[in-house]
Amino acid sequence: MDSRSANATRRRILRPMTKPAAPKRHLPTSPFKAPVAPAPKHFAVGDQVTHDMYGLGRVIGMEEGIAALVDFGSAHMRIPSPYAKMTKL
Repeated sequence: MDSRSANATRRRILRPMTKPAAPKRHLPTSPFKAPVAPAPKHFAVGDQVTHDMYGLGRVIGMEEGIAALVDFGSAHMRIPSPYAKMTKL
C-alpha cells in the first residue's frame, strides 16, 4: 500500500461526535404536527410514588420545581426535577 492510499483510508474513518445533536426545530410550513412537550409532573407532600431505581415511596418534602424528598423505606432520596423515572400512584 503506498502512502496516498494510506492517507485516503485514514481520512475515511468516522470520528465520534463531541457535542450532542440539537433537537430539530419545527418549521411552520411543515405538514406534520409539532412535537408536544410532556406536561411537567407535580407532586405534593404525602403522595405515594414509584421510582424506577428505588421502588415504592412517599413524598416527605418538596422544593417546588427543583426536587422532591422521598422516603423509600430504607433511605430518603432527593429526586431532582423533571422526575423522569418517578410516577405518582
